[in-house]
Amino acid sequence: MTTIKLHNTRTRTKEDFVPIDPDNVRMYVCGPTVYDRAHLGNARPVVVFDVLFRLLRHVYGADHVTYVRNFTDVDDKINATALARQKAGASGTLERLVQDRSDETIAWYLHDMGALGALEPTKMPRATAYIGQMIAMIEDLIAKGHAYAAEGHVLFAVDSWKDRYGALSGRSVDDMIAGARVEVAPYKKNPMDFVLWKPSTDALPGWDSPWGRGRPGWHIECSAMSYELLGASFDIHGGGNDLMFPHHENEIAQSCCAHPEGEFARVWMHNEMLQVEGKKMSKSLGNFFTVHDLLEQGVPGEVIRFVFLQTHYRKPMDWTEKKAREAEGTLRKWRALTTGIEPAASAAPAVIAALSDDLNTAGAVAELHRLAAAGDAAGLLASARVLGLLTDALSGWTGVGDVDLQHHAEQLSLAREEAMESKDFAEVDRLKSVYVAAGLEVRMSKNGVELVPGAGFDPSKLEGV
Repeated sequence: MTTIKLHNTRTRTKEDFVPIDPDNVRMYVCGPTVYDRAHLGNARPVVVFDVLFRLLRHVYGADHVTYVRNFTDVDDKINATALARQKAGASGTLERLVQDRSDETIAWYLHDMGALGALEPTKMPRATAYIGQMIAMIEDLIAKGHAYAAEGHVLFAVDSWKDRYGALSGRSVDDMIAGARVEVAPYKKNPMDFVLWKPSTDALPGWDSPWGRGRPGWHIECSAMSYELLGASFDIHGGGNDLMFPHHENEIAQSCCAHPEGEFARVWMHNEMLQVEGKKMSKSLGNFFTVHDLLEQGVPGEVIRFVFLQTHYRKPMDWTEKKAREAEGTLRKWRALTTGIEPAASAAPAVIAALSDDLNTAGAVAELHRLAAAGDAAGLLASARVLGLLTDALSGWTGVGDVDLQHHAEQLSLAREEAMESKDFAEVDRLKSVYVAAGLEVRMSKNGVELVPGAGFDPSKLEGV
């Protein structure tokens, strides 16, 4: 069996991945807070862990991998949108409007991530469906002396876990207090203590609990859902590196204290952040956009995915228009090369080897280029699909499927043969001009004529040729 090596944030080393149970490989990835459209940075962990999901399925079998990615549908921003709609005259209770907003945003998210070729995880729990489990975990933490109730809040007592708190991020509690922006509240015993439960007003969504009407803190949500769906120990926990502290650090503390019999997650993986044209994406710089924005502008989801895959997940990724144009041109060529071809029985070993080396997608893409250059269309197709590229689900955007480029190539080849006899190349030049104007690269050699779609290929310009 293929040996997969993954960089474990917890140990800061690249390790052989040995699942707890090869028949049920389990992975949890922190999902979105569903208050608006997903921006481009939100999509990076989706693509990264989709590739890992595909690799695990390839190695262990599709029926032996469980991938959980949650939806956080308890949030102030969701409440604010619902309140604004209520004030604007929308009918229904606030709880109903919150539910409607969450449903709407989740549908957007799944559509946009699907457009990038991401498979849907095995399970996609919503936080609101696990409130009972969260309350039970909080009660257990209080009973074990790891949490305390104060003024309608329940807080995790970091001092009860002080010797191990900070191991993931590599910082001591004292360092974190000195450098972190922590909420100062009179009911906290320690500035680093974090909220497990907080009160809700009658005007806001809330649930009855032993500490009064309220709602869960963010961190307890993932701990409760991962425990219910994956158990006290599972294989991989992933997310963006911006979640390492405090979210993942807090998850570890409360999960290990609530379930000391387990290990929680054995392997921790974090992807680096995304930049746009060399700068951090932000609204103030005017370079902030959503996946939906790009799709609406005509950038194919497969192109977005391909740009992402050209950078290793643990390196900052720079989105540029130049990269997008080049990615589109490459994908058009590859799709033209593989049109009508059946994929090989298996992916190229070099592609699997690259992915098995801590998801070296850049190395895998380099191998795809080699397969394409060698004319191995069947191998290219099978290998690309392990990365979620050249799939049927992402097809259709090139327009090539509606145009018989082979017919046009034969037409130009015939015109060239006649011109060689007559010495009149006017028709050859006319056809070449039409094809170039349509966005095709014209390759003529002694072996024949090849027409390759480039970025911006417009099949409508071939009508009547």
